[in-house]
Amino acid sequence: MFNSDNSILFALTLTLLAGLSTGIGGIIVFFTKKLNKNFLSAALGISAGVMIFISFVELFTEAKTSLIGLYGDKTGFLYTLLAFFGGMALIAIIDNLVPASENPHEVNKLYIKKKGEPSFNKEGLMRIGVISAIAIGIHNFPEGMATFVSAMSSTKAGISIAIAIAIHNIPEGIAIAVPIYYATKSRGKAITYSLLSGLAEPLGAIIGFFLLKNLFNNSFLGIILAAVAGIMIYISLDELLPTAEKYGRHHVAIIGVISGMIIMGFSLFFFN
Repeated sequence: MFNSDNSILFALTLTLLAGLSTGIGGIIVFFTKKLNKNFLSAALGISAGVMIFISFVELFTEAKTSLIGLYGDKTGFLYTLLAFFGGMALIAIIDNLVPASENPHEVNKLYIKKKGEPSFNKEGLMRIGVISAIAIGIHNFPEGMATFVSAMSSTKAGISIAIAIAIHNIPEGIAIAVPIYYATKSRGKAITYSLLSGLAEPLGAIIGFFLLKNLFNNSFLGIILAAVAGIMIYISLDELLPTAEKYGRHHVAIIGVISGMIIMGFSLFFFN
């Protein structure tokens, strides 16, 4: 399946669209006086729900079935677990490389005020925006690989993960655009920086594919799918849900999570 040019093009297109959604966050900044926190909370909750459901129901299950078929019940399940938690460890290491004070997921306080200017100086604001763009770009590398591999394995899984990542990329784009806009007064620069950070996703997919393409076989695919499941679960628990809680009320975030699971569950039911 990995030799199909159409499959590769489809997977890259999905990854590109998911990554460029950071630019949507940059554009949203200029059409609202203040962010609707409950809306963003629900959107992030839906994204987490989709990721959690697809990770356990599709990716982990498919990986386990594949590896058990190759190595037997015990060994196959062990490899699945090791790959799953290995994916978590990988994204945790990447996440911890970003200083806590500059973590791009802390975007709940970034909004455009109707009156008045932020108390930061322009240099400080520009630094915040650039650091956020770089940090988000680093995070987007494994997300891009996850979207790409999932799309190569399953069209439904790839589309679902791409949509979930696109939703959670929007507030990250806002986190970049707001400080850069106030620092430069340039909408073009604010949107450009937010878009550039999103390009790390297709770049990560391309680099990952060319580095690993000779390893793609049934065994490696199973390991990658389990690792992707681990990455998605970590992103949901460490990034999406805490940020959703900070944006809005607890129940708004939880309703979003349940809605995301319902949407994903019935999508799999009707389109399988």
